[in-house]
Amino acid sequence: MAERIPPTSVTGELPDGLIDAFWAYENALLTNDLEALDAAFAPGDATLRGDAGGLLVGHDRISSFRGARGGAPVRTITSIHVRVLSHEYALIVSENEPRSGGRGLVTQLWARHADAAGWVVESAQVAGAPAAMNTAIWRVLGNPLVAPTTSDGGALDGETVAVKDLFDVRGFAVGAGIPEYLSEAMPADANAPALAALLAAGASVRGIAQTDEFAYSIAGKNVHYGTPPNGAVPGAIPGGSSSGPASAVATGHASIALATDTAGSIRVPASYQGLWGLRTTHGAVDSAGLLPLAPSFDTVGWLTRSAPVLRAAAASTLDAESQQPVDAQFVISTELLFAADPAMQGALVDAVGRLEATGLVGEVGVVDLGDTSGFFDAFRTVQGAEAWRQHGEWITTHPGVLASDVASRFETASTITEEQESGAREVLAAARTQLDEALAGRILLLPSTASTAPSLTADPGEIDAARAATLALTCFAGIGGYPALSVPLLEVEGAPAGLCLMGPRGSDLALIDLASTFIP
Repeated sequence: MAERIPPTSVTGELPDGLIDAFWAYENALLTNDLEALDAAFAPGDATLRGDAGGLLVGHDRISSFRGARGGAPVRTITSIHVRVLSHEYALIVSENEPRSGGRGLVTQLWARHADAAGWVVESAQVAGAPAAMNTAIWRVLGNPLVAPTTSDGGALDGETVAVKDLFDVRGFAVGAGIPEYLSEAMPADANAPALAALLAAGASVRGIAQTDEFAYSIAGKNVHYGTPPNGAVPGAIPGGSSSGPASAVATGHASIALATDTAGSIRVPASYQGLWGLRTTHGAVDSAGLLPLAPSFDTVGWLTRSAPVLRAAAASTLDAESQQPVDAQFVISTELLFAADPAMQGALVDAVGRLEATGLVGEVGVVDLGDTSGFFDAFRTVQGAEAWRQHGEWITTHPGVLASDVASRFETASTITEEQESGAREVLAAARTQLDEALAGRILLLPSTASTAPSLTADPGEIDAARAATLALTCFAGIGGYPALSVPLLEVEGAPAGLCLMGPRGSDLALIDLASTFIP
């Protein structure tokens, strides 16, 4: 039971039952009594709860958040200040000391509801003790962790980088989202070239950010370090496997995420968190100093909050001679559009209509990609075979270390035969030619993800279904080796989503230049 103290100050006549309701709520927090906590908050869609992670609107969203949180930190109430507003409303501001240290502050608007049989919270603002570092986002943090290598300024002067925990950072080991792997890894002797390019342009490293285990996921949930927050949608998954760097950028901890995209690991968190995200042309950025997953599809790229910063990061890294202008002809594929959920389909069609109406794009055509029914399975087969070659030996000697979903993918990958892999590579070679001929240098517009970010409390089957539907979209860039840019242009029921521009190989910078005109 929480130790009760009398109100420190009261303005107005203290209503009956209010303080009892306050302490009942505190006891429910202490015991993580979800039923009592639900009853303590007003029913309906207007109830509010906010903290540093964002604002939750509606009783049901607040309940879902609590279910995923797994209990609040243990705390001791040190003061209670009550401001009686009327017979039906009162404001309570309480101070607390978390067991872990520091001080917290909670502001609640309580209301007397007849249908709730007493006092309930209509609005709450929670300010916890400031954390030195959110370990769900960061593995290592500095100020800076690594300084720029130029003293003369540059295109990225003043920008800060969150480095995905797959890249070599001199003096630090790569952990790949797995504590056991980190404990056995050796510190890097040099920075990965992709990081060195950013440092040479004037950026500094803010820290090394978390990733999904071996980057073999697009959800962003890590059983070892926790799930990074979604900076745009409180209570939703962040998207992975570049989850930590993406969340660092979305929450304002860094301005650039140095990340990777094999099957969507830049585009998915960009879409879920309202960021700009570029998967580069395959092979356009030096992948030395990067822990691979599936080299046939692995690419280096960036996430940012704005187009200019993304453009500067890309231009500082890409070889200018490898880049080419692009004919700004846009097409959509009804097949890929219908692979997304209905709400996402509608958002994309509306966005394309606005771009056409404002003259930012010409008339968008419809392209027939031909029979693509075997593309996704072939992609997954080759990806899995390469992932097992890269990490299978370590996984075999460390049983039980990986989360069940990632372990299941590697288990499936371990059964792929040479004959199956060879057949899948033949399918992909033909698919690449087929896509090149169908697109003919035009830019394909498609949803970056099949849906908006699922809730943290979504059933695992629901998250897996969203993953499969999204991969059926994102795999096309991997198959063709194309650059793919996620632009934060769509919105579905208040949640952000990305419009993806997939262009010809070598059109990375041109895609950013075109898309930068879409958002004022």
